[in-house]
Amino acid sequence: MGELAAAEIAAAQRTTTAPASRGPGRGEASAEQARPRGGRRRRESVYQWAFLVPAVAYLILFFGYPVVKNLVVSFQDYGTATFYTGEAPWVGFANYAKVLGSSIFTTAALNTALFTAGSIAGQFVIGLALAVFFRKRFPLSGLLRSLLLLPWLLPLIASGAVWKWILDKDSGALNQFLEALHLVPNGVPWLTSTSLALVAVVGVNVWIGIPFNVTILYGGLQDIPDELYEAAALDGATGWRAFRHVTWPLLRPVVNVVLVLGVVYTLKVLDIILALTGGGPANSSQTIATESYALSFQEFRFGEGSALGNILVLISLVFALIYLRASRRGVED
Repeated sequence: MGELAAAEIAAAQRTTTAPASRGPGRGEASAEQARPRGGRRRRESVYQWAFLVPAVAYLILFFGYPVVKNLVVSFQDYGTATFYTGEAPWVGFANYAKVLGSSIFTTAALNTALFTAGSIAGQFVIGLALAVFFRKRFPLSGLLRSLLLLPWLLPLIASGAVWKWILDKDSGALNQFLEALHLVPNGVPWLTSTSLALVAVVGVNVWIGIPFNVTILYGGLQDIPDELYEAAALDGATGWRAFRHVTWPLLRPVVNVVLVLGVVYTLKVLDIILALTGGGPANSSQTIATESYALSFQEFRFGEGSALGNILVLISLVFALIYLRASRRGVED
C-alpha cells in the first residue's frame, strides 16, 4: 500500500509540474514569432515610403516649385535683363494692376468666357448624346467607340495644323465642300474674320473634347442597373421620361466631375488657339491664356505674364469651388 500511494503522489506531482514547465516554452515561442512580425511590418513600411518618396519629390520638383516660382515672379519686375543681372526688383501688385487695367484684358476675359461656355456646351451635349447612343449595343459599336478616341489621342499641334488647312479660305476642304453644294458663293474666312475666328476655334475645341466626355459619361451609364429601366418601363417611363427620372439623377455625380474638369481644362487652352489664329485677327480670339503666353514669351514681360496666369488659376479655383458647393447642395436637397 505504501508503494502504491507513493506512486500516485509522484504521478500527481508530474501532472501538476508539466504545464508549468511547458509555460515558459510557449512564451518564448510567441516572443520569437512576434519579432519576425515586427520586422516584417518595418520592412513593409520602408517599402511603402520607398515608393512614395519619388512621387512626392516629383510633385514638389515639377509642380510645386513652378507654382511657387510663378507666384513670386508675378510680384517682381522680371524681364530679359534679369537673366544677365540676376536682379528682379520687387514691385508688389503693380503687375496685377497693369494687366487688369490694360485695354486688352476686357476683350480677353470676354473671349475666354465665350470660348469656355461654347466649348463646354458643345462637348457635353454631343458627348452625352453619343454616350446614351452607345449604351445600346449594336454591331461595330466597339469599333466606333474606339474611333471616337482619335481626336483625343492625336497631338494637339497636329490637330491644329490639320484643322487650319481644313478651314483655310482659299484651299480649305470645308469651303470646297460648301461650294460644291452651292451653299456659299465664295470661300468663308473662318480664321481671318473677326466675327468667325472665335466660332471656328470653339468648333475645333468641341471636336477635340467630345471623346473625353463620351468616355467618362459612358462609364457612368454602365453603372446604372438595367433593372431600374425595366421598373420605370412598367410605370410607363420610357424614352425621354426614363432619361429624366432614371438616367439623369443617377448620372449627376459623373456630370459634375465632367463639367468641372472640362471648364478647368478649357480655361487654359492655348495650343489650339495659337495653331489656328494666334489670338487674332485683331484680338478677336485672344483669351487670358493666350495673352499670358504673349506677355511672357513674345514680349518677355514675365512678371505681367505670370500675374495674368495666376488670375486665370484663381478664376478656375473659384469656379470649381462654387460649382462643387452648389452641386453638393443640390444632392443634399
